[in-house]
Amino acid sequence: MENERPLLTIGELARRVGVPVRTIRFWSDSGLVPPASRTDGDRRLYDAACVARLELVTTLRELGVSLANARSVLDGQVTAAVVAAVHLEALDTEIRALRLRRAVVAAVVKRSADGTEMGMINKLARLSAAERQHIIDDFLAEVFAGLDPSPARFPRWAAAPDLPDDPSAEQVEAWVDLAEMVADRDFRERVRRVVADVGIQVQSGTWLVDVERAQDEAEAARQRGVPPGSAEAAQIVERILAGTPGGHRRAELLAQLEAGTDPRIERYWELTAVISGRGPFPSLQPALEWLAAALRASQDRKKESQ
Repeated sequence: MENERPLLTIGELARRVGVPVRTIRFWSDSGLVPPASRTDGDRRLYDAACVARLELVTTLRELGVSLANARSVLDGQVTAAVVAAVHLEALDTEIRALRLRRAVVAAVVKRSADGTEMGMINKLARLSAAERQHIIDDFLAEVFAGLDPSPARFPRWAAAPDLPDDPSAEQVEAWVDLAEMVADRDFRERVRRVVADVGIQVQSGTWLVDVERAQDEAEAARQRGVPPGSAEAAQIVERILAGTPGGHRRAELLAQLEAGTDPRIERYWELTAVISGRGPFPSLQPALEWLAAALRASQDRKKESQ
């Protein structure tokens, strides 16, 4: 026929599509790209349909599609779009994994870690989301076991931190620090004591002082630069304690303040904010530290006067 194109040998087909001869021969033997005909000498010959078929197989393989799935597309069992969508999702997963790996390496470089620490960072950062969640859930379950109402139900604790799909080196480093922190037995016991002695009372409005008033007055004094050991500070303490149970149970209140201002607890909230990529929860630490120091100074003065 006038418009009929000449058949191509396997070498000519390889040069035209840019696929090695051995690959075309393998795909031909597998039935993916069978020849249109053969010469008397049994040499394979390929037509325009074979060229199109070979180009489609090549594209699918470049997308990471298996030969079995490529055959399904060629046989019309599934569309190329469906297979491509599945592999697009797989590529996205691989990209996220590579970004996480990059963030892990960047965290190692930042820490100037040795081989042991590098292994630890890789182990912790590459845990699955479910495994990371289990670490936090185990921490919360032990800390809040038997407490009613459980502080784990409140937004600050319920917002368990986890790495985003595309974490920064800073987020990876914060996650590693947090995982180490919540595994520490002393930290768990301290958090439980604080939550049991202070947290539940604060959340139920039965703490020894009005927490909002105490925080506001102490923070205002701190920002004005009032020394905790000054006479003005003593007056502020008396004003805060007036009409509250704390006015009669100062030693207990001081012990609770000193336990509750553990810097590790504040660090926990800082790390969760970095990991979650949001602003930190409002910090009570500076105001309560000032109040604890002022109350301690007031107690010391009373002892000296006795």
